[in-house]
Amino acid sequence: MNKSENNVATSYAIIGFGHIGKALAKAFTRKGIEVSVATTRDPENLTSDAAAIGPGINPTTLAEAVKSDVIFLAVRFESHPAVAKALPDWHGKIIVDVTNAYGVSPEKMGGLPSARFVAQAFTGGKLVKGFNHLGAAILDQDPAVHGGRRVMFLASDDDGAAAVIGTLAENLGFSPIKLGGLSEGGLLVQAHGNTWGQLIFQDLVKFG
Repeated sequence: MNKSENNVATSYAIIGFGHIGKALAKAFTRKGIEVSVATTRDPENLTSDAAAIGPGINPTTLAEAVKSDVIFLAVRFESHPAVAKALPDWHGKIIVDVTNAYGVSPEKMGGLPSARFVAQAFTGGKLVKGFNHLGAAILDQDPAVHGGRRVMFLASDDDGAAAVIGTLAENLGFSPIKLGGLSEGGLLVQAHGNTWGQLIFQDLVKFG
């Protein structure tokens, strides 16, 4: 857990423990920030991989993980509705959408940007698009690069949620850059059909 400005502990969870989920977990353990990890599988199946990454990574059930304040959605795009069903109401939760909808037709999303489509499933929650523009191999690396910090793009329709995740990104060693709303600058980090957003896979480092 991490302390906010009001000295209230914030809890974090990563749903999905594939290459991206493991890279995210490594970012947390690198800075000594505790995080829960969960999939639809039994938590015992995650224990050895979690231990190999480092301390402070706590395998748990999906039902327990979604009780956290901030939930990283690191599953396949098609799996997000199943995660959303884990809670009837996501009020008070921040969901970080790490999914990529490459290859999903815009028609299937009603013409919406993928992040806004995902947000609809998490009733009452505040969604931030982020931590998705880097490949797992890059995300897995220390974000401190030659005296600079690796850039992390964030987009949200909720300024407060974006600020919370921006602070977390800084605490994890990244340099957050806010792109505005999900349907504005956020389009730069969302796939559209068979086209990647212009900032996806752009590995940038900020100095100073």
